Amino acid sequence: MIVTVCIGSSCHLKGSREIIERLQHLLHENKLEKEVELRGSFCMGECMNGVCVKIEEELFSLSPAAVEEFFLEQILKRLT
Repeated sequence: MIVTVCIGSSCHLKGSREIIERLQHLLHENKLEKEVELRGSFCMGECMNGVCVKIEEELFSLSPAAVEEFFLEQILKRLT
């Protein structure tokens, strides 16, 4: 599974670095580093929303406060 987090200037200001760090921690904690590839990307064209995160080709708008729920609902569920 490929998870891409926007690191463009707008998303950076909205917390993309914190989101990436939390996702890295959750992937490591759940031993999923080999199943999930975490990538960064510059602007994904969704600047008006929260931080743009893409799983494969599906776009999500995410805030740092919602990372754990996103991980459980969108990443873990897809792997089981």
